[in-house]
Amino acid sequence: MEKGDMALETPLTKALDLRVPVLAAPIGRGSNAEFLGAMTHSGGFGFTALMHMPEETVSDELAQRRRATNGRFGANLSLIVDQRKRLATALDAGVRVFSLWHGDIEPYVRIIKDAGGLVFWTLGTPDEAARAKDLGVDFIVSQGREAGGHLVARAPTMTLLPSIVDAAKGVPVVAAGGIADGRGLVAAMALGACGVWMGTRFVASRESANHRGYKERVVAARATDLVETELFNVGWQACPHRVIRNSTYSRWEDAGRPATGHRPGESDQISRFPDGRPLYRYDVAAAWDAMEGDWEASPLYAGTTIGLIHDVKSVADIVGDIETTAQAVLDRIAAMRTVG
Repeated sequence: MEKGDMALETPLTKALDLRVPVLAAPIGRGSNAEFLGAMTHSGGFGFTALMHMPEETVSDELAQRRRATNGRFGANLSLIVDQRKRLATALDAGVRVFSLWHGDIEPYVRIIKDAGGLVFWTLGTPDEAARAKDLGVDFIVSQGREAGGHLVARAPTMTLLPSIVDAAKGVPVVAAGGIADGRGLVAAMALGACGVWMGTRFVASRESANHRGYKERVVAARATDLVETELFNVGWQACPHRVIRNSTYSRWEDAGRPATGHRPGESDQISRFPDGRPLYRYDVAAAWDAMEGDWEASPLYAGTTIGLIHDVKSVADIVGDIETTAQAVLDRIAAMRTVG
């Protein structure tokens, strides 16, 4: 693979053989084979969320992704449930790059490392970062509070990231939350990151398998449209998440914000999952491309970067723009240093 400018060569690009240090977060069902293939061919790297796959379909779905990427993609495990069967299936399918979060990672790290894999750990505190090296973690993903989707941190990226870097004992750190372009990449690198992890920008990509209406809402939304809540908790309880305000949220708000079990429309079936199971209001599942029914009622996860996202673009254009903008920023900084 042709490499980019040496200024963008980092431990992340070396470990994964990337042109640019850009990772795509597991964007629900949006991380399908087409999307991951586009990330690979653009010089970045993407993760797919195994939690969204029924255990019996994991092998076939990973085979599709492997064919599209020549095996160059990662699998994400949310450890809010026992994921050992999915992990074993992914290892059998040849996956060797994993991201872990929301739970006890230690037993999973041991299995992955014994198989010769790489481990990314998404975390939100310096205390966790201080444990990463001893646990065998290869890369830390420092998630600032600006992120969309489910959250692990309390502090914003600009203050959290350097504290994570300081605590990491040399484990390379990837920045997540509040980053959508090349300027954010350079800022993260200035704070000690070796790359960036982006979700919302890639939701609004042509290749992602997120619903077209969801993508359009990301483009149209502004910061005032975002809410941090624990509302969409069927399947993932007691975890804050950031979403675009939608009809489900407004209806609940108008009802006085009642507790779970007393919310309006809790028995409403808004669609069906691909395997035929009913999808109810307040479920954690975000709208995917083939979703029928009331897609707008599902959680529309998005981070504070929505103000930087003005259109739905191809993955190649997004990654190319990040690379070009980052290099222009670095050149401008270099020119400023030589003035006078």
